[in-house]
Amino acid sequence: MRCPRILLCGLLLVPSWPVSGAESPRPLHVISFNMLHGGFRFRGDGQHLEERLAMAVEGLRGLDVDLIGLQEASSGRKRGDVAGRLAAALGLHYVRAPAGYRWVGRLASWAMGFDEGPAVLSRFPIVAWDAVPVDSCDHWYGRVLLCATLDTPWGPLDACSTHTASSTCQLRSLTRLLQARRGRAPRILMADLNSTPETSGVKRLLADDGLVDTFRAANPDAPGFTVWQPVRTEAPAVRRRVDYVLVAPGADTPVRVDASRVILDRPGHGADGNPLWPADHYGVLSEVEVF
Repeated sequence: MRCPRILLCGLLLVPSWPVSGAESPRPLHVISFNMLHGGFRFRGDGQHLEERLAMAVEGLRGLDVDLIGLQEASSGRKRGDVAGRLAAALGLHYVRAPAGYRWVGRLASWAMGFDEGPAVLSRFPIVAWDAVPVDSCDHWYGRVLLCATLDTPWGPLDACSTHTASSTCQLRSLTRLLQARRGRAPRILMADLNSTPETSGVKRLLADDGLVDTFRAANPDAPGFTVWQPVRTEAPAVRRRVDYVLVAPGADTPVRVDASRVILDRPGHGADGNPLWPADHYGVLSEVEVF
């Protein structure tokens, strides 16, 4: 499903630049981050969205990011295209696709004042992309899998972002969609699955699609909790790991995970002086070799 309307998706193309060390492959710095859209327009300011976006920009600068998969990347009349704003601040290409309500669609987006969905931000040019629905499995809110083909100096890379409910049925649908995309290029999935690693849906996704859980590969014993963090509470409150950077090898090269860690996991302060976190999720940064 390609997005025919500029209001529903964004593609920012900035001039590409030579990649340092392009003669030989290097580890890619990959991030998954649920930005927290912040709720309906009549409930305030998106839970301090502008301040949280500035915190995210500041936290991501200096990480030498190659690829970011966003979830809850919103776009609306007042907030603008949040993924596009983040991409512009970091000098990245991007594409975004809305998820949405199954039955009421545009009317619901109008009532909220925004739509939201996954996005892919990339240092490398985006040469193609598509967004396909994940089976709703009787859930009232739609989900999509957004995938972009990246033109890296070492060959094409399939980069995907998605956000599912805590539904084994939806994870099975996601598994089938990813299996249909199998090819020679390596694939990276950045996802908020709303499910912990020990659930049957996540286990099956990893096994059936040949995906490597990069955080667990690099940290066999660390909990790596990413949710849920009240954005105005000073103390850390996360107790579950539901955010992932998952990697599948290409036809000719195995995957190697060099490192992985939780990021955007410290509070700052809002304009009112009170504690403020970048989102209710922490991000995950993984360094992976796929070429």
